[in-house]
Amino acid sequence: MSEGSTSGGLRHFLSLTDAGGDAIAAILNDAQDRKKARAGWPKGKVDVDRPLDGHVLAMIFEKNSTRTRVSFDLAMRQLGGSAIILDSGSSQIGRGESVGDTARVLSRFADAIMIRTDIHSKAEELAAAASVPVINGLTDLSHPCQLLADMLTLIERKGKLAGSKWAWFGDGNNVCNSLIEAASIMYFDVTVACPEGFEPDIGILKAAAARGKSVPIVRDAAAAAAGADVIVTDTWTSMGHSDSDNRAAAMASFMVDEALMTGAGDQAVFMHCLPAHRGEEVSDAVIDGAQSAAWDEAENRLHAQKSLILWCLGKL
Repeated sequence: MSEGSTSGGLRHFLSLTDAGGDAIAAILNDAQDRKKARAGWPKGKVDVDRPLDGHVLAMIFEKNSTRTRVSFDLAMRQLGGSAIILDSGSSQIGRGESVGDTARVLSRFADAIMIRTDIHSKAEELAAAASVPVINGLTDLSHPCQLLADMLTLIERKGKLAGSKWAWFGDGNNVCNSLIEAASIMYFDVTVACPEGFEPDIGILKAAAARGKSVPIVRDAAAAAAGADVIVTDTWTSMGHSDSDNRAAAMASFMVDEALMTGAGDQAVFMHCLPAHRGEEVSDAVIDGAQSAAWDEAENRLHAQKSLILWCLGKL
């Protein structure tokens, strides 16, 4: 889809470009306001305005999940709505029902659908057949919801997003792809430090270049970290990878440890989408250290996704 586009009048969110810069800014602003308004409240208390009273989100999980599952479920509760969870092992989509037929059925039962799956084309097929908004909760290509949380976290820490300098370390995976997409839309910079053969998706890089954003791909971790506002990494072995030993060996020099953070400087914030493989892509001292925003980042999945759902349903 083109930036800020919709499909059939629906506000799908399969990538950050489906929303576009203005909508992302509105989502992040609303998320800040809603988070502040809830300070000190019990987690299950409903927001005062109850904007999704009576609304239902159907959630399809074909991959294991902690943060995505809990944050979307709680998001709907706090907004006054509810969520229905479908696992592939206990629903017909895991027994051969087509993605399109699943979309048509769920559109009759729910006001929006979230999918966390392996192949990105499944999310696209779901959106093509659905008559309600579809949200990408993670695919092999991208993880746009994570970047909403990451951007919200940096705004909380630094006061602004535009002009910031991010450095990514390790596998050029789905989160890295969405980071590049975010940088090209929201006017900040990113450098990717990764070993050969583990670069981000070429289509994502070309799309960013078409929007005027050049993304350096480097092999020197220390050089990438120097002066960065944000140091970001993710597990080197995502769900579905069978070559964990080879991947770990290739990426060993891209581990985020104390030396790398010292090279970045005291101003640098560390982020990790979790779960973390401590002692592999990040050291205990870094993820548990004063510069780590990993736990704020995890919480902000909830706040950012609340506002995202509102945008998808035309209430923001």
